[in-house]
Amino acid sequence: MSTILYHGEPAGPSLTVLAALAESGVEVECRPINLLAGERHTLPDITDSVALDMGVEGEGPVLVVDGEAMTESVFIAQYFDELGQGTLQPKDAYKHWEMLMWCRRVTERGAPAAAFLNCQSYARPSLAAMDDAGFASLTSAIKSDDLRTRWADVRQGNFPDEQVADSRSKVMALAEMTDTALADGRDWLMGDFSIADLVTYPWLCSELVPEAFTGKLALQGWMARMAARPGMTAALKRATESNPEECWAPGPEINRWG
Repeated sequence: MSTILYHGEPAGPSLTVLAALAESGVEVECRPINLLAGERHTLPDITDSVALDMGVEGEGPVLVVDGEAMTESVFIAQYFDELGQGTLQPKDAYKHWEMLMWCRRVTERGAPAAAFLNCQSYARPSLAAMDDAGFASLTSAIKSDDLRTRWADVRQGNFPDEQVADSRSKVMALAEMTDTALADGRDWLMGDFSIADLVTYPWLCSELVPEAFTGKLALQGWMARMAARPGMTAALKRATESNPEECWAPGPEINRWG
């Protein structure tokens, strides 16, 4: 079986998946790609590109198993866990549901907000510097009209003040939700370390909204524990840039339900 993980720098969803891979003990071929150069949309040897073309996570990692493209960091993390040691998901049915609901809230509300702010800070200058022909060539390979529009918005600096404010409030809400979950003294969000921790941390660790962490001692302690996790340190060793936390490409679609 041929298994290849195409991933960006260890930030956002690529950080989640690379850390999950390390925690699971699974061995796959890892191929770094430049997400901001649009390389995710020109991957070779994919026989069924539906998942690749329709991924709502934006420019996230892609796992290709025997030509089948799989996207979305939560699902790929689950795949690695179930293929490997099986330690990243609660065995109890209710706790497993709770973990999945947590991950859904993060990916639908916190992740788009954090990606929006990170693209404003880090992706916009690179795309704005491209000439029109180069940008048109890059985006011509993107099948999703919605994602292509997000790329154009980033390049044009289309970051409305109200959307910036809303994104900041959602990052603060994610920080508050995480701190509250840890308030009973637990080390990890579901009690035991899980995919919920791996999915949440990448959207908070850039700390573009520093006030979100003020006075939240439980959150701060968890952030330190996450930074020290073997999976996180292994993921960061795969960086090809000196500042991987600044390597962003247009991310998840902003939640349509507010």
